Amino acid sequence: MNHKAGMAREVILQEARTLQTLAERLEEEPFSRAVDLIVQCRGRVVVSGMGKAGLIARKISATLSSTGTPSLYLHPAEAVHGDLGRVLEEDVVLILSNSGETEEVVRLLDPVKRIGASIVALTGNKDSTLARWADIVLDLGTIDEAGGGFAPTASTTAMLALGDALALAVQKERNFAPEDLIKFHPGGYLGRSLLKVKEIMRSGEKTPLVHEEDPVKDVVLVMTTTPGRPGAAIVVDGMGRLTGIFTDGDLRRRLLEGPPGFLERPIKEVMTRDPKRIDGEKLVSEAHQVLRNYRIDQIPVVDDRDRPVGILDVQDILDFKTP
Repeated sequence: MNHKAGMAREVILQEARTLQTLAERLEEEPFSRAVDLIVQCRGRVVVSGMGKAGLIARKISATLSSTGTPSLYLHPAEAVHGDLGRVLEEDVVLILSNSGETEEVVRLLDPVKRIGASIVALTGNKDSTLARWADIVLDLGTIDEAGGGFAPTASTTAMLALGDALALAVQKERNFAPEDLIKFHPGGYLGRSLLKVKEIMRSGEKTPLVHEEDPVKDVVLVMTTTPGRPGAAIVVDGMGRLTGIFTDGDLRRRLLEGPPGFLERPIKEVMTRDPKRIDGEKLVSEAHQVLRNYRIDQIPVVDDRDRPVGILDVQDILDFKTP
């Protein structure tokens, strides 16, 4: 085995073992208390840490913010030089330090207590100064760093995992739904896929609507002249309810197969009956999954009475995914 790749595998395995151990020894009572404290927090979760732990603290703060919990990162050294003004009595201060004895972190403890904010410690040393000052201690346990222990590796991985677990447990307790998430993720693929079908579907004059008694030639004309050329026509009955769909692919197949006079026949005789449909309140990501699963390019969008209100084309989703 290549010694470089071997070293890489050992580092990864060491960090994986650390996470496995962390999951097995997670103490339910303090973790649950920490979740409840954050859920009930009337202020913000202020996350702090020094050095590599500080980088992890920034990420945890960002995860909290994006999942419905107001949060900010506080540099412990800058905090004692004026930035403590960001901390309020109703805040929860989550402090990361593997040793629990980091000088800048220890100096932060008394001022935070004087303000009246609660302290949650995320540390690998339950007997540390940080742990003694904290209201709740999330214990990482003793961790062997990968690669000889010259730099934080497994310990920061454990911090990140436990911080993510805390943020997502809080998200679940808040019943933070996908439609809430879009408020904090308006950009990028995630935000776009969390929008609803009704927000990107083709509607109004862009909906290729035909009656089931219309001849095929008239349906083809509608498909051709509808703005955006959707590549399909939605077929309805006399009550305006969806009964079928007719696509460009259907047209090509019928032209090749016959029979004579095909274009004069009513569309109800050649359309695809009972097609897949979707509610406009569904997420774009759900619609995309339906299109992929059934290998179709268009899907009618219907209301609660099964009346078409629009059509969604796979190209609409592909275009929408591209910023």
